[in-house]
Amino acid sequence: MPEIATKSGCVSCHAIDKKMVGPALMDIAKKYKGDATAAAKLDAVIAKGGSGVWGTMPMPANSKLTDAERKELVDFVLGLAK
Repeated sequence: MPEIATKSGCVSCHAIDKKMVGPALMDIAKKYKGDATAAAKLDAVIAKGGSGVWGTMPMPANSKLTDAERKELVDFVLGLAK
């Protein structure tokens, strides 16, 4: 898990291999594997928040992260599908 995931609170709701409040990061990676637009979608959800994709619990926006920090998180998550 990248340090930025801990620092920004992602680990409060997400684990790598099990569902917590939010989906497991591996499940996110599997869902978006092969999707050419996945990185942009995940970046937008991290920045602006989202709801309805994984159930009724909304994901809060994490707007304080930089573009580079969001990219690090997205690359990590998508890399779990390999």
